[in-house]
Order: sequence, then structure tokens, then C-alpha cells
Amino acid sequence: MVAPEWVSQVQIRNAGELDLPELEWDGEFIHFRKLYRQIYESANEGLALIWIAEWGDAGLIGQVFVQLASGRRDLADGSKRAYVYGFRVKPGYRNMGVGSRMLQFIENDLIQRRFKRVTLNVAKDNEPALQFYLRNGYKIVGNEPGRWTFVDHLGKTREVNEPAWRMEKPLV
Repeated sequence: MVAPEWVSQVQIRNAGELDLPELEWDGEFIHFRKLYRQIYESANEGLALIWIAEWGDAGLIGQVFVQLASGRRDLADGSKRAYVYGFRVKPGYRNMGVGSRMLQFIENDLIQRRFKRVTLNVAKDNEPALQFYLRNGYKIVGNEPGRWTFVDHLGKTREVNEPAWRMEKPLV
């Protein structure tokens, strides 16, 4: 597939504090508000990155989080292995090359930071995402139970149960 010309004009940049409300996608992800704030604070400490993709008047059309260091060294160890998560492209912009452009951008950034490997989890029931990562050179290396909790925007603890495939890719 050849990406439309406009995809080369998509700007990918680090998110700032004023971008945090946009990560909620007009309320669809409002329940992650506190989580997004925590990730932003982690980014300010140099432990994570928040990348957003913008295009013209459409504004934010994609986002992704990169954990550089974590308590789970099998995901992100701070020097050689980074963890990609929360990777989203708005529905009207999928299957046009935006996701591939974002992923290539992230991988190049990690290479410049001297990381050697990138890991991610993809929900077992998300076949389109699995195929996307396979096409981009990722390999399934294991299972992830996908059980985690977060506090939503109303202060309620929510439990997530999303069994996933662990995937990895060496960075050259």
C-alpha cells in the first residue's frame, strides 16, 4: 500500500501539558485522564515519552506512549529496552500509513537514544493491530495476562482484563 501524499505532512511531536485534554479524544478516553497525567509526569522525569500525530485542521489524529524505564525491566529497562503502548490512530485515518509513519518515527527516536529493542503488548482479540505489528517486523515472544488497574477521572478504581500477545522487535 502506498500512503497518500498528505501522510508525509503529518507532524509527529512530543505532547505538552496543554495537549493532555486532546488525548481524551472528545471524551472517548476521559476515563484515562488521571493515567495520562501520570504518564505526562513520568515523561517530565525522563522515564517516558508521549508522541502525538497532528495533521492540518484535523488536529490530533494519533498518539502513542513510550516507557523508557519501568519497574518491569522485561518491558522497559531504561537503556536497552523500551515499551510502546497506548498506540492509537483515529478511525478515519487508519489504514492510510499514519500508524506506520508514527511507528517508524518512534523506532528511529529510540535508535538515536541507543535503545536496542522495543516491546509491546497487543490484545489477542485485536487482529488488525496484530497484523499491523507483524507487517512492521514485530514477532510474538509470549503471552501477557493483561490484568491491570487504574483510577478513572471520577476517582474509581477500574480493573482491566485484556489478554495480550507480547511482541518484540530488535532495533538496528
